[in-house]
Amino acid sequence: MLKHFPATDLVLNAKNQVYHLGFSPENLATKIIVVGDQDRVGLISQFFDSIEHQSHHREFTCQTGIYQGKRISVLSTGIGTDNIDIVVNELDALVNIDLANRIEKEAKTNLEIIRIGTCGIVQSHIPIHSYILSSHALGLDNIAHFYEIPFDEKELALGEAIQNHIGLPAKVIPYLISANSELTNRLTSESTHQGITITSSGFYGPQGRNLRIPTYASEIHNRLSSFENNGLQILNFEMESSALFALGKALGHKCTTICLGVANRPNYEFSKGYDKEMNGLIEYVLNRI
Repeated sequence: MLKHFPATDLVLNAKNQVYHLGFSPENLATKIIVVGDQDRVGLISQFFDSIEHQSHHREFTCQTGIYQGKRISVLSTGIGTDNIDIVVNELDALVNIDLANRIEKEAKTNLEIIRIGTCGIVQSHIPIHSYILSSHALGLDNIAHFYEIPFDEKELALGEAIQNHIGLPAKVIPYLISANSELTNRLTSESTHQGITITSSGFYGPQGRNLRIPTYASEIHNRLSSFENNGLQILNFEMESSALFALGKALGHKCTTICLGVANRPNYEFSKGYDKEMNGLIEYVLNRI
């Protein structure tokens, strides 16, 4: 029997749209680029040949259009895995739940969701403005712990190896999840550095930055940079991918992340401006998805 969703679980607005994103199923393409920054939506859609839908609700700006014959939606998520929890669940509801009747659809739609973001690099030899492609994400957030996520044995073993190596406080329970290999392979080239991404629950203390409050993670990027397992290294910090990969995998969607490195943590370098490089990354992704 197909599941029915009560009004308090599947929350819709007065227009029968998903509550937070504020748009309808017909507005969404099956190829989706998610970005943290609202302004980046327009940076991407400027490359479209035409735009058919535009909406804005809270931090969620969406534009859907055509790029070289491909229908693509671009959606801003805001910062953090808590927003990814909203975004992935509502994107899935748009395509896999009959909103009018609140019933799960028998035939499922699988989305392709690519995150374009910025990140901090933890390997000293990788220069800023490099393209960092995530093979896996290690979540230092707690989103996946609330769901039945189908982690496989390789993910569990790799996650445990990283935890043993970096020695996080006992209060932090990480989880490791892989990106979709098919989607990641499309974005792989000589221009990309591919490896493990650390998804942090914050920008300052959780990423080892010390301002006025001491942190337990002050040397975390040094410990992360020395990890290696079967040729895999930890390459970067960001704040969304673990929840994106975990929820996407559980719901049957293909998800990956590619970031522009704007800081090199071991070298204490931060980009002085990356508009040109971000535009280059956007075109790189659009031409491969």
